[in-house]
Amino acid sequence: MRPLHIALAVLVAAVWGVNFVVIELGLAHFPPLLFSALRFLVAALPAVFLVGRPTVAWKWIVGVGLSLGVAKFGLLFVGMDQGMPAGLSSLVLQVQAVFTALFAALFLSERPGGRRVLGMGIALAGIGVAAVDEGAGGPVLAFVLVVLAAACWGVSNVLTRKAAPRGSLNFMVWVSTVPVLPLLGLSLLFEGWDRDVEALAALDPTGAGTVVYVAWISTVLGFAAWGFLLRHHPASSVAPFTLLVPVFGMSSAALLLGEEVGPLRWCAAALLVGGVALTSLARPRPAVVPPVPEAREAAV
Repeated sequence: MRPLHIALAVLVAAVWGVNFVVIELGLAHFPPLLFSALRFLVAALPAVFLVGRPTVAWKWIVGVGLSLGVAKFGLLFVGMDQGMPAGLSSLVLQVQAVFTALFAALFLSERPGGRRVLGMGIALAGIGVAAVDEGAGGPVLAFVLVVLAAACWGVSNVLTRKAAPRGSLNFMVWVSTVPVLPLLGLSLLFEGWDRDVEALAALDPTGAGTVVYVAWISTVLGFAAWGFLLRHHPASSVAPFTLLVPVFGMSSAALLLGEEVGPLRWCAAALLVGGVALTSLARPRPAVVPPVPEAREAAV
């Protein structure tokens, strides 16, 4: 990769890492489900009128929109609102690589090789250490919600692989149209009309800035830049830069939010990042297809 493209990949990882701090700030202004709905509403409009028609079938857009937008981000935002630290969330969410490999083995017949199985085991050990760390002083339910968010991300990754969209920006913008109404409905049901209206009425520049960041900078511009890199370089060259996301997430949370990073969390980070690296970079074995017997010559 050219130095300029390397710098762009690092910049995207930094944007996505700092995104967790911005989410934490936004949750001080909005209920979590409403905040997530606003994220996708602003990401979809007006971009949906500029990217052209969808390049994949609607079943894939709806499937990814529900699994990624409603389930993954809904659980993540609620988990962080319930007390899951921003830096730890950025780290734990990377276990999505393990869930992606598991779901790909189940539904895409991708057989994990020895290195990938080893990586999955190391990453799960990191989750265990992180759970011990969080269980010692934080809400366990919030931790579980973020792990479930990672599992939903794994589902959306498999659906995206099946969809094979030609343009990542086009796909992401259309996917962003799906979660808005379901998330608004869930917000009205669980967070209440009064709380939503109160949050919107009290909107200030800081609250608006968090929505703009998570919608346009992290989602639209981030995926546009990522798609540009994937069009010019092999996925195996681009994907490892996502391992920098928890590095930027944990460091920015420590600097901007004052989150403490103790020895257990550093140990969890080392195990998770190392395990995800092995899981993500190891190539899956192709599915074994039984040999087709040679057709006999038809009798004359």
